[in-house]
Amino acid sequence: MNKKKIESEYKKKIKLIIKYNKNYYDVSNPLVTDKVYDDLKKSILNLEIKYFFLNSENSPSKTVGFKPSKNFKKIAHRVPMLSLSNAFGKEDLINFEKKILNFLSKNRKFNLSYSTEPKIDGISASLMYKNGEFKTGLSRGDGKEGEDITANLATIKDIPKKIDLKDFPEEIDIRGEVFIQNSDFENLKEKFANPRNAASGSLRQKNPNDTKKIPLKFIAYTFGYEKGLKIRNQIDFLRKLNDWGFKTNPLNKLITGVENLLTNYNKIEKNRTKIDFDIDGIVYKINDFDLQKRLGNVANAPRWAIAHKFASNKAISKILNIEIQIGRTGALTPVAKIKPVNIGGVIVSNATLHNEDEIERKDIRIGDLATIERAGDVIPHILSVDKVKRDNKLLKFIFPKICPSCGSKTIKEFNNITKREDAVRRCTSEGYDCEKISIEKLKHFVSKDAFNIDGFGKKIVENFWKLNLIRLPQDIFKLDFKKIEKLEGWGKQSMENLKYSINQRKNISLERLIYSLGIRHIGLENAKILSKYFKSFSKFISFSNEAILDDILNIDGIGGTQLKSIKNFFDNKVNLNILKELQKILKVKDAIINNKNGLLNEKTFMVTGKLSGISRAEVKSLIEVNSGTSVSTVTKKLNYLIVGEKPTKKKVDKAKEFKITILNQSQFLKMLNVSS
Repeated sequence: MNKKKIESEYKKKIKLIIKYNKNYYDVSNPLVTDKVYDDLKKSILNLEIKYFFLNSENSPSKTVGFKPSKNFKKIAHRVPMLSLSNAFGKEDLINFEKKILNFLSKNRKFNLSYSTEPKIDGISASLMYKNGEFKTGLSRGDGKEGEDITANLATIKDIPKKIDLKDFPEEIDIRGEVFIQNSDFENLKEKFANPRNAASGSLRQKNPNDTKKIPLKFIAYTFGYEKGLKIRNQIDFLRKLNDWGFKTNPLNKLITGVENLLTNYNKIEKNRTKIDFDIDGIVYKINDFDLQKRLGNVANAPRWAIAHKFASNKAISKILNIEIQIGRTGALTPVAKIKPVNIGGVIVSNATLHNEDEIERKDIRIGDLATIERAGDVIPHILSVDKVKRDNKLLKFIFPKICPSCGSKTIKEFNNITKREDAVRRCTSEGYDCEKISIEKLKHFVSKDAFNIDGFGKKIVENFWKLNLIRLPQDIFKLDFKKIEKLEGWGKQSMENLKYSINQRKNISLERLIYSLGIRHIGLENAKILSKYFKSFSKFISFSNEAILDDILNIDGIGGTQLKSIKNFFDNKVNLNILKELQKILKVKDAIINNKNGLLNEKTFMVTGKLSGISRAEVKSLIEVNSGTSVSTVTKKLNYLIVGEKPTKKKVDKAKEFKITILNQSQFLKMLNVSS
């Protein structure tokens, strides 16, 4: 698969969701239907799951909604409002359950019970109660902080204002969905695009009296912060919500087994048009709160919950052209330009072709009639082409063997793990020799997860490149602002704003700097790992020292693939010069080593063999939380080897040879004052 095309499509999607979020949450003027928006969101999340190299601070995997409006006071959520991972079929659900069982170190016979809750297509809200009184109501916002819309929420009759029951917690954030029933929306459809937009616009009225006129409903389904909650599972919590005076979804059920989940899903999907409110899927939550706590979260989503989305939309259109896009890492990605067609309420003109192999396998040609699916893809994918109706004059598409941007040779790398060539064809140009790669690298450099330069978006990168204002990362900090002020669309104030934003980012953490360099296979997590190892920018620059290569390879989370990418980066003279120039300009903060006072501080651990009732992922988490370090190989620097059932003999023998302390599971847990 062409990595550059994938990254390009991904970036377009991120840009689109930012645009949709701003218009929906901040301007209250939605550009698309709620279905289109949800499809875009799941498209981005699917791509991130499929391709590890995709990252953006504006991704729904890291942010939720949009930054709170300036029209409302901002308040931080005491517990973040997370988004959910998506499932689109049986295989996704099987994988979801398998990952949970693996993490918990349970076999397939272990029955996981799920609270299944139809996902209302409305607006999330968090209600803070103290001593039974409704004190504050927040919108989801960006997941970390929301808008104070207390006065507007207080107009909703479904929200209890005072709860005088002994079992109601001392403090709790009740979370749920604000929505409008379809029957009520009939009287509002002249003013709003759909029920969800009506709910959003109504909640964000400046005058609560205007909100009061709208028939808003509230259904509760979870909680955030709590103090004094004495309930052990989700189903009991939902029942208790009813006792406390909240409304819950009447279609909620407790179900065990993927097959039963699918049966329930199909039944609800078949009858969803008969329901008086919009639902766009079903949320599955591990019922047991103790298991939820053990599973924890991944990035911006819980491990213990997933949203099973309803069916996708399809359409037929003609392929007008196939364009090759080039990504930051040189990956060539084909995009089909199609005759604009309406799919699920949005006009679509692009469709992903994924990679060269897919074009050959499906025999996709320019001029074909193609079946296009939007199974979460705003830039949809082509399912198939109609070969019966194909014009005999249509030629096979030949994937370029030279880079369309710089003329360098394109190759498919050999994967030592799969023992096959990768599906992605790449430009062999290194560093900043290829124009398209350079532009994408610079976009990555200024992106939110990297330098996060406010006002320095992708379009500005492209425009400044065309004007020859930037070619390398250090050029960003040496811009001719007097020249920029005179450019069309710019002025003194906008120039000063950009100048201020750039200067503000001259102070940066080591992990963000490493990530910003766009080294292939080095995402945010790898950048964090490397920053903790090197500790300072000066030590990072000295990477070429061969003596530290073995040490890096021994870091848990850094493998041969990552090490090779880092070496390739440092072997390039242009990259080395970039680092030296950035060192002169930037103030790079040393890595912060958290929790130095943990029980396992400065101790290294490795696990071999199967442990009982606890997975390696959970062990690794325990080690890191307690200031220890997990490594992947046995060396003289290893402090402890944790041995489970059927350990690798070679590792045990090597540990004995190096006189490393060997622990069984009980001994390890005893170090943490945890019983096995």
